[in-house]
Amino acid sequence: MSPLLLSATTLTTCLGRGLAAHAEALRTGRSGLRPCDFETVRLDTWIGEVEGVDATALPASLQEYDCRNNRLALAGLEADGFVERVRAAVQRYGSRRVGVFLGTSTSGILETELAYRARDAATGALPASVRYATAHCPFSVTDFVRQYLGLEGLALTISTACSSSAKVFAAAARQMALGTIDAAVVGGVDSLCLTTLYGFASLQLTSTQPARPYDARRDGISIGEAAAFALLERADAAQGGGVWLLGTGESSDAHHMSAPHPEGLGARLAMQAALRSAGLAPQQLDYVNLHGTATPANDAAEGLAMAALFGAGVPCSSTKGATGHTLGAAGAVEAVIAALALTHGWIPGSPGTQVLDEALALDYRLAGSAAPLRTVLSNSFGFGGSNCALVLGARP
Repeated sequence: MSPLLLSATTLTTCLGRGLAAHAEALRTGRSGLRPCDFETVRLDTWIGEVEGVDATALPASLQEYDCRNNRLALAGLEADGFVERVRAAVQRYGSRRVGVFLGTSTSGILETELAYRARDAATGALPASVRYATAHCPFSVTDFVRQYLGLEGLALTISTACSSSAKVFAAAARQMALGTIDAAVVGGVDSLCLTTLYGFASLQLTSTQPARPYDARRDGISIGEAAAFALLERADAAQGGGVWLLGTGESSDAHHMSAPHPEGLGARLAMQAALRSAGLAPQQLDYVNLHGTATPANDAAEGLAMAALFGAGVPCSSTKGATGHTLGAAGAVEAVIAALALTHGWIPGSPGTQVLDEALALDYRLAGSAAPLRTVLSNSFGFGGSNCALVLGARP
């Protein structure tokens, strides 16, 4: 594919708001996870909650979009001068030539969960104030972002579980290659809700401890929430440095509704496709940000796929011990983390991981370290075998 410039990025997670907070956390190995105290949830687990989301107020003109997920989206957009960078792109291309491609898994489902508490006692009817289109459905967050930014180009939501906001990079790249748009806001927003917390607990996938990716005693995920965005633009290499999207790879192994292929077949296919797209050989990668959810099956499958493709020849780690698993936002969160690694020349460590699983023969990094990075890979693998890998690089 033709490289695309990430001309602006921003990131909001339980580690803080903005790129500087995340660069500091990655360098010091800080985790933002804490014992679950969200809403009325009573579960022995840990979460990655973003502070101050409920205090974020949407503009009066966009009140119909009010829900936790869109408040989180707004908090993310307002960091790192991202809005100003997008509006400058609109001046260059026009509002109809800038698209919006976002990933989410739950969107504003919390609003409906809360509405069920206020059902009519006699009829069971939900309150008349329930707004499915603007405050619950998956397209709600994409529509809110395009309205807030004043964009009129192609807009879509991708909801493929944990690969959602990685796949938006590939979708936007295809549309830019087709010429339907000249730039794209891509990213992911997913907020905490009762459905995911109780749902993953019922699947016995949550841990009673902070997530420990690739640990010999790993036993489940810590659910988080996040908003991550990037602005993709075509740019001539003569414009200088920066972080570039060099390649994308997608696969669907369809092995099981929730479990990954035990040998990581789909994961390996996605990584191979991403490398082909970027025109790179496996040995040319400097770092891989793993999907690394800290479940026994996921880490084992991804580890086998990594070993088959790279052996122990590339440094890798999972940052979900710092942010939690942000579900539909995870792909974009970790793409931005990969961009930060490139920008700062820093391989992130793996907060929470203590004793590595010796069955997984990888160059897995427990602690962060400085390194001259040129190309990195970010993995995102979702339920049902929906897989995506992104190659990012620093170009001279």
